[in-house]
Amino acid sequence: MQFDQFIGQVQHRARLASRGEAERVTRVVLQTLAERLAGGEAKDLAAQLPMIVKEYILDYPQAGAGRDMKLREFYEQIGERLHAPMPEAAFWARAVMSVVQDAVSAGELQDVRAQLGQEFAPLFEWEGQK
Repeated sequence: MQFDQFIGQVQHRARLASRGEAERVTRVVLQTLAERLAGGEAKDLAAQLPMIVKEYILDYPQAGAGRDMKLREFYEQIGERLHAPMPEAAFWARAVMSVVQDAVSAGELQDVRAQLGQEFAPLFEWEGQK
């Protein structure tokens, strides 16, 4: 998947008004996810994402920090960073992750999900997906 297609899908699924907004939401969601992942998992995920999108993770100093946060805290952090209410942030996060699921291998997705744990399963739920 190419960058333009990735961002276009995020914009469509998250129902965002502009491409710039889709890029900003994607960056915040992926950086917050990268902060939650430990060790090299954030870099492994980034390696399978399109150019520019992967840089959101690779250029983020906190990537791989393994920050302990529950799913609610994850959504709240995204909301704070985007100046949005938590339900909207949760919707955007699931939209971004639905596109990530389309862009990376099943094995990589399984590695990310295993590290996040069962509590994060709702992050990977998207209407229309199996």
